[in-house]
Amino acid sequence: METKIFYSKEQLARFFGDYLSSLTQENDQINIALSGGSTPETIFDVLSQEYRETIKWDRIRFFWGDERCVPPGDPESNFNMTHQHLFSLLSVPEKNIFRVKGELPSQEALEDYREVIAKELPSKEGLPLFDVVLLGMGDDGHTASVFPHEIDLWDSSELCEIGTHPTSGQKRITLTGKVINNAREIVFLVTGKNKAEKVDEILNEKEDYQKYPAARVNRDKSLWLLDQEAVIS
Repeated sequence: METKIFYSKEQLARFFGDYLSSLTQENDQINIALSGGSTPETIFDVLSQEYRETIKWDRIRFFWGDERCVPPGDPESNFNMTHQHLFSLLSVPEKNIFRVKGELPSQEALEDYREVIAKELPSKEGLPLFDVVLLGMGDDGHTASVFPHEIDLWDSSELCEIGTHPTSGQKRITLTGKVINNAREIVFLVTGKNKAEKVDEILNEKEDYQKYPAARVNRDKSLWLLDQEAVIS
């Protein structure tokens, strides 16, 4: 596991932009699972403005680690946020975008996305292989849409599951732990002081830290990109 700490979200975004640029220079095709949230939003803004030419966008195939069960134009949709802050500002081929169909009933959306990732991704050890999975972390220690109260979903034998937000009850489609941990590289994007306590517990393996889904991510493949507010000094 590697951690890097940045002064701001923008500095973090530029590091990630350089990272993604190198990957697309060195590989003809990159399969990446995106995350939602405010941190990726800032990163996508920087990428679309400053990395328009340096990143070979036509070499990236975009998937999602999780998605809310809402239509693609809904303000809560992870796809919608990515479209507004990234896709609409760049020349990303439509054939390279594999969204979760959140407008369908949740069970249908789940089955469709299971088929998509099984068909579209290469396989390693019998599982779909992402080159990069981007993850955020909630202040409750959840990642993707596996929440602490449903941590058993992490160990599911399925490729994806339906997660339920603990407060709103909103349904979400999420990759499971075995798919996330099968990726070549896993990059956490975590910013904000409300995350600092959980970051400290997980990275320093304090008490019963394994109760947090974010702690179940393979440490040998993980790169944690943090801003200063997310770190307890």
